[in-house]
Amino acid sequence: MRFGLCCLFKNEPVSFRTTTAKTLLSLKRDEQLERLSLICTHNAANLLCAVKTVHESEIGAFRIMSPLFPRMTHPDVHYQLSDLSAGEEIAILLEKVRCFAQLYDIRLSFHPDQFVVLSSPHPHVVENSIKELEYQAMLAEAVGADVINIHAGGVYGDKQSSLERFCAIFPDLPEPVRRRLTVENDDVSYTVRDLLPLCAKLAIPLVYDVHHHRCNPDGLTVEEATVLAGETWQAFGREQYCHLSSPKYGWGSRDPKPHADYIDSADVPECWLGREMTVDVEAKAKELAVLRLMKESQGLQA
Repeated sequence: MRFGLCCLFKNEPVSFRTTTAKTLLSLKRDEQLERLSLICTHNAANLLCAVKTVHESEIGAFRIMSPLFPRMTHPDVHYQLSDLSAGEEIAILLEKVRCFAQLYDIRLSFHPDQFVVLSSPHPHVVENSIKELEYQAMLAEAVGADVINIHAGGVYGDKQSSLERFCAIFPDLPEPVRRRLTVENDDVSYTVRDLLPLCAKLAIPLVYDVHHHRCNPDGLTVEEATVLAGETWQAFGREQYCHLSSPKYGWGSRDPKPHADYIDSADVPECWLGREMTVDVEAKAKELAVLRLMKESQGLQA
């Protein structure tokens, strides 16, 4: 197993800046672009620091935060790298990230925010979702990320119709999006069993979130779900991707969905031990949780 860190650091001096559309819209266009140029340069430089830091810590994967380039797809603010004074410098930094990650086999991914919903019955939601996916595919191309992972979306009163809308939209997505797109079972609506037919129909992999499966079971055992999800990756010769977290208030609590600071080693599926796969650790303590789990997993796999 290779373990992955999600987006941010707890103790390491790696930071990412952001801004709001409201703040940007209070500025003239040239001032907007200059502020964005500074922020995007900072974030690209710190992304390079991030991949170097995970490598030094022997962490094998890193999920890149969605708003690396803030408000790039906002309808009133939208911009391209070519609009920024530091655009060429930023492109060079992204290329350095790609080369470093490739050299040291650090797997990079994206996980768009919840507002990316391809199954929505509302055309404007789908349109905005596609714009966001195009932006993340542009970043993924630049840094060599192979996964853009999304949820299937809402049920909207009819789960089957929602999945059919997803399937209808998929062929029209840009090729760089389609090539990287994956879907994940969630803790409310769509289970592994729900999504396997969609993955087979569209020939896309399934990211298996074991915490979501435990919160939203579907009759499959963890081992069955792991194997079935794994087959959707193996069909394309790709390494399986999974998510792992522990419940903040324990499995016996009213709401086991919130994530804990660290991973309880008892929550690591036994069938995962020794399996070739990437496991994103979704824990509030960030790299501290990943490092602790890596140490504990050595004992589990011994």
